[in-house]
Amino acid sequence: MKSLLIIIVYFHSLLAFNYNLESKKIAPTTQCFFGLPQVMDEHNNGKMSNSCFVNMGNSYLVVDSGPTYQYAKQAFSCISEDKTLPVSYVVNTHLHDDHWLGNCYYKELNAKIIGATAFKNLEKVEQTRMQKRISKEAYQKTTQVFPTIFVKDIKILDFDGKKVYITTVNHKAHTNSDLLVYIPSQKLLFAGDLVFNERLPSLRDGDISGWIDALQRIKKMDVDYIVGGHGALVSKNSVDFTYNYLTSLKKQVAKLLEEGEEIGNVVDKVTMSEYKDIPFYDSMQRQNVAITYRMLEWGDE
Repeated sequence: MKSLLIIIVYFHSLLAFNYNLESKKIAPTTQCFFGLPQVMDEHNNGKMSNSCFVNMGNSYLVVDSGPTYQYAKQAFSCISEDKTLPVSYVVNTHLHDDHWLGNCYYKELNAKIIGATAFKNLEKVEQTRMQKRISKEAYQKTTQVFPTIFVKDIKILDFDGKKVYITTVNHKAHTNSDLLVYIPSQKLLFAGDLVFNERLPSLRDGDISGWIDALQRIKKMDVDYIVGGHGALVSKNSVDFTYNYLTSLKKQVAKLLEEGEEIGNVVDKVTMSEYKDIPFYDSMQRQNVAITYRMLEWGDE
């Protein structure tokens, strides 16, 4: 019976999806797994957001745990080939599940999981967005594990004198739960989905003015590296793509709204064709214009 159980477990493990993860070193002690500029589906199985590991000396700090248990397990295994350390903390930069469903794996490693206070109001659902869109093989063993440490304004982690500052945006931007993770010793900032590159951002859960304000704050920070939630550009200038897109979008929609144009006409006119070759343009552009119109129509300045 014991032998049969071992065989069953072994063959079950063979059914797990292989994410073929490869890390990229972006700073002296930091490596990231970069997602693809694609919609989550049964081909990529959620491999479309970024997950990063910071070697803090005696342990890893993980920023965003990824889309599934299998992804997180494979990412940790890959990192451990370079340096075997425990994971002390996982930070979830916001509520979207492609950034935190890997928490369940790190809970098994006894890592402490940190998120914004908005996670307190998050309830488990029968099926997550990820679960509906990816394969059963990739989703196996994935459960909904939320943070247990919450950041209201700022939380400072101290790793033998090396400090990590986790701060809230404190207003709605990409979401109502955006966190910034700043490591001064490396001049490194993790901005979550406040920063997109290599694909168009989505305003579906955001506020365009609050988002622009957050990016202006980021642009003033003393950093050499800015890691977003999507895209592999990590220089200080990686913020510019999202900032330029959102400021131009807001300006164009506000002008037409002031001229009395109806929403349908505005959606048709604000094409921003310079972005037409960027992934997600076809699915996001008209939606972003409509959302921006509604926000500005209802009193945004």
